[in-house]
Amino acid sequence: MGGSQRHRDPYDFIVTVILGIETSCDETAAAVVDDTLRVRSSVVESSLDLHRDFGGVVPELAGRAHLTTMTPVVERALVQAGLDPLAPAIDGVAVTSGPGLIGSLLVGVSAAKAYAVAWGVPVVGVNHLEGHLFAPLLETPDLAWPVLTILVSGGHSMFVLHESPGVHRVLGETIDDAAGEAYDKVARWLGLGYPGGPVIDRLAQRGDGNGLRLPVSMTGPDVDLSFSGLKTAVVRATEKHPEVSMEDVAASFQRAVCEQILRKARRALDDYDVAGIALAGGVAANSALRAGVSALAEERDIECHLPTLAMCTDNAAMIAAAGLYRLQHDGPGRLDFAADPNWSLASLS
Repeated sequence: MGGSQRHRDPYDFIVTVILGIETSCDETAAAVVDDTLRVRSSVVESSLDLHRDFGGVVPELAGRAHLTTMTPVVERALVQAGLDPLAPAIDGVAVTSGPGLIGSLLVGVSAAKAYAVAWGVPVVGVNHLEGHLFAPLLETPDLAWPVLTILVSGGHSMFVLHESPGVHRVLGETIDDAAGEAYDKVARWLGLGYPGGPVIDRLAQRGDGNGLRLPVSMTGPDVDLSFSGLKTAVVRATEKHPEVSMEDVAASFQRAVCEQILRKARRALDDYDVAGIALAGGVAANSALRAGVSALAEERDIECHLPTLAMCTDNAAMIAAAGLYRLQHDGPGRLDFAADPNWSLASLS
């Protein structure tokens, strides 16, 4: 299947099996996906333990970790997919080329180009955020369109009208901090360590969401978001009311985050006729947000696409799926394409 003879004309080929590579932040990931969107393998190696003591991802440490783990991660993905790691039967390579940490992106892009040249197959750069939009398709390939996707992570929070595979429009996004970033900042203030999202979520499940009175920002008619003021509100409220338990603080904060997102989601659903609603990104693992989106879908009688926890975090299967689409519809990228740490999803619309 793989081989240079099959790809003499760069726009005259059929992509049936693709290798995806993801290195936008601290995870080194590789996956093999076929044209039915079946995930034949997915390997993720995190360098999170290197960053915990610093309260966040250290770009230089992340980049160095990718250099160490890239080759073994790709080999494991190929072997798990039943392919020869030296001469795999694949038809292309997809790699995250932005947005993300520039040092981390460069490791992935360089490796992907090297593999593509060695195996004689095309390579394509994929937008990391578009990858998240393809994640629901890996679990529900026949989902009905269009879909309102709530993409929430440590670096991005936005509402996307996903009209069909590869066709999408950003409806609104955060004007400051992303939701995941707010979780990490509040967790740091509370002394809960990094990453903050999972810890706050666990505490919140045992707390009272009315323990602290916290504001819900962005009450206007648009679907933009804002979370920067919420961290300040938590600081002031906990200083004023030190008697409030950690569980109640966590629950109150989480309630304010989810209420803003769900309020904006309702407005988007009022304005656009969709067949379903989906969550994507790291914060899609949050229990309260998952419950809220599920209830909203039931209320509006539309499909609800909640990713498995493995698909919430950064992974290469979603990059492979997006790359498969881009190769089939746009053809391969030039070999000299560059990593772009600021590549916006809106530029693909």
